[in-house]
Amino acid sequence: MKENLFMRAEDDLDFMPIIPLNETDNEGLNDIEIPKELPVLPLRNTVLFPGVVLPITVGRDKSIKAVNDAYKADKLIGVLAQKDSTIEDPTVSDLEDVGTVARIIKLIKMPDGGTTVILQGKRRFKVGAVTAEDPYFKAQVVLLQEEEAPKEQDFEAYVSNIKDLAAQIIQLSPNIPSEASIILKNIENPSFLIHFISSNLNTELHEKQQLLEIHHIKSRADLLMQLLQRELQFAELKNKLTNKTKTELDKQQREYFLQQQMKSIKDELGGDSNEREVKEMQKKAEAKKWPAAARDLFMKGVERLERMHPSTPDYSVVYNHLDLMLELPWQDYTEDSYDLKKAKKILDHDHYGMDRVKERILEYLAVLKLKGDMKSPILCFVGPPGIGKTSLGRSIANAIGRKYVRISLGGLHDEGEIRGHRKTYIGAMPGRILQSLRKIKSSNPVMILDEIDKTGSDFRGDPSSALLEVLDPEQNHTFYDNYLELEYDLSKVLFVATANDINAIQPALRDRLEIIDLSGYAVEEKVEIARRHLVPKQREAHGLASLNFRIGDKVLEKVIQDYTRESGVRELDRQLASIMRYQAKEYAMKGKLKAQLTQADIEKMLGKSRYSNDLYKVANMPGVAVGLAWTYVGGDILFVETSLSEGKGELKLTGNLGNVMKESAATGFTYLQSNARKYDIDPEAFNKKTIHVHVPEGAVPKDGPSAGVTMMTAMASAFTGKRVKPYLAMTGEITLRGQVLPVGGIKEKILAARRAGLKEVILCWQNEKDVQEIDSAFIKGLKFNYVKTMQQVLELALV
Repeated sequence: MKENLFMRAEDDLDFMPIIPLNETDNEGLNDIEIPKELPVLPLRNTVLFPGVVLPITVGRDKSIKAVNDAYKADKLIGVLAQKDSTIEDPTVSDLEDVGTVARIIKLIKMPDGGTTVILQGKRRFKVGAVTAEDPYFKAQVVLLQEEEAPKEQDFEAYVSNIKDLAAQIIQLSPNIPSEASIILKNIENPSFLIHFISSNLNTELHEKQQLLEIHHIKSRADLLMQLLQRELQFAELKNKLTNKTKTELDKQQREYFLQQQMKSIKDELGGDSNEREVKEMQKKAEAKKWPAAARDLFMKGVERLERMHPSTPDYSVVYNHLDLMLELPWQDYTEDSYDLKKAKKILDHDHYGMDRVKERILEYLAVLKLKGDMKSPILCFVGPPGIGKTSLGRSIANAIGRKYVRISLGGLHDEGEIRGHRKTYIGAMPGRILQSLRKIKSSNPVMILDEIDKTGSDFRGDPSSALLEVLDPEQNHTFYDNYLELEYDLSKVLFVATANDINAIQPALRDRLEIIDLSGYAVEEKVEIARRHLVPKQREAHGLASLNFRIGDKVLEKVIQDYTRESGVRELDRQLASIMRYQAKEYAMKGKLKAQLTQADIEKMLGKSRYSNDLYKVANMPGVAVGLAWTYVGGDILFVETSLSEGKGELKLTGNLGNVMKESAATGFTYLQSNARKYDIDPEAFNKKTIHVHVPEGAVPKDGPSAGVTMMTAMASAFTGKRVKPYLAMTGEITLRGQVLPVGGIKEKILAARRAGLKEVILCWQNEKDVQEIDSAFIKGLKFNYVKTMQQVLELALV
């Protein structure tokens, strides 16, 4: 029975109560005078039985007109159920043949414009013929005689059993009011009892229609008893499930309650929902190529999964672990292409310059082609930002036909990001190495470990130390991931690391890397890169690819020299983007563009020059020298300013200098003091004067031995009153014996001098080999002076 004995879903719109009649109201139903032709009202979701009062809300235009006309006439109307309740506008064929003649007790106009009708079932009838379909259905009715209830004892048992079943259903349904049992007990007319219970029965529409169509009351009672028995079993099952999980619930127990109820339902159905998932996993495992150890671990996990219920917390842990094992490309490798000519062509197309780096990559490919199973060396590209370290890795992958994956290590603190977390932890995941292999479905990709110098360490572990196992060719064939709990072979992966500062890499990790230095670009190289790569890219990005305008090499050179000061090309790329945005605006507003951009156009687009080479003409006063410095973003120049004042021979140092630079300044001061007469300096000046050495941009920390000759030259200029030669820069370490020692980062420093417009450089004689490695075209116009002693430095620098 329905949860509320008095609530029914009606034909057109609403839920309305079924009102029971007294048995006296049921008398005389067979004696009423009924016309041979009646208007017909289709009911959508229920069946009207004789003796039952049914309020309904009528919404269809046809139904409203039929009800109004019937109410104005004899208040009698034929009620037929629809065969399909989803049909909005039924035809004659959509209606049942047997229905109930109903009397309209009351017609109520609702405030929303709808009509509520209270119907009282009178007699069953059969449709003889449909006489009209518009404006509403009319039909000739053939009344069906109601059979009198037999006085037999077994029929009385039927009636008693029906009452008992209905009472039990009411008792098991907490939402049905207890008054319903009292109503059932007070109904003595068997025919009305059957009709009343049939109306409130929670069953299919066609089964209710079947009850209405049965002529013999005993057969009707028999079918009703079967339906009640079925509903009772459902109510008992529902009550059993409810009682099984009934407990005092709070917010934490709500989810547990739902899981237990689902479990009880599945137990009653006699089946496990995880059976299909387990079979799919086993089917995938049969076709999987993997080591025997992995297969054995997988089968143990499947056996464990089969014994677990899906609602248990450990089920998802085991399932996700097995799913990872299935998706990892254990022995799936892509086929390498060892066409070295093609590889060289791809590398040359993707990157201009970098000849030494490309040669090293081709050497690796040649050895791999000859030997086939060479353990992958770990290449590490070190250089300033924006010179193409990361994109070189993609070019390597394209050259040999391998898949490409990039892992950014910048800011990584958690060791679990590399080795994975143990799967028993909440939110556990495999490490990023295995996640990447799982994603690209290959065990021999080119894997870029980007910004390897920027990993950190804290209480969660040290990722740099975790990378030792990943990047050691002697160990990574048995790499152990905490989540996988199994060894995985990484020896076929071609790892390529990138870094800006080699000194920031952990020493043990640096020992496993083959360092390849990538210096900054010269102006000529930047012009080529801009013309080949950057300008076409920015044209495409700004919708200017189809427009014909040219940016000449001289214009590009002006952008590079006057608006950028960098080793790479990122700032140049941003400046070219600004030019393209300006061009896009011009074309959108004027509909045409100039065929050739000039240097004057560049100033109009980008503003006045940001950098000027005249800044470095420092010959206007003694005591100022220009040095060359190396930073992790490339080479740079720095001023060293010196001033003498009355004092007691003190040496003051400012400019946020590190310990090494302070020591270099002290060394140069002592050297000059001990060789004062040699350089025509009054020895008493060192006792009566205070010398102040300052390196501008005091907010920037500075350190390193490279500024030794520069600081010594600046102090010598101040003491002697001689000016330093204009457009001259220098770099080198000094000793108390007057020697000049070699320093590193020569290419970056030379390119910085060239960018700054300097014309002459002083270097240690041992750095000459470093200069020879630079393309002569990139240092054209620079004069190099190679020295062994500080005396030679002062002879060249002071004028």
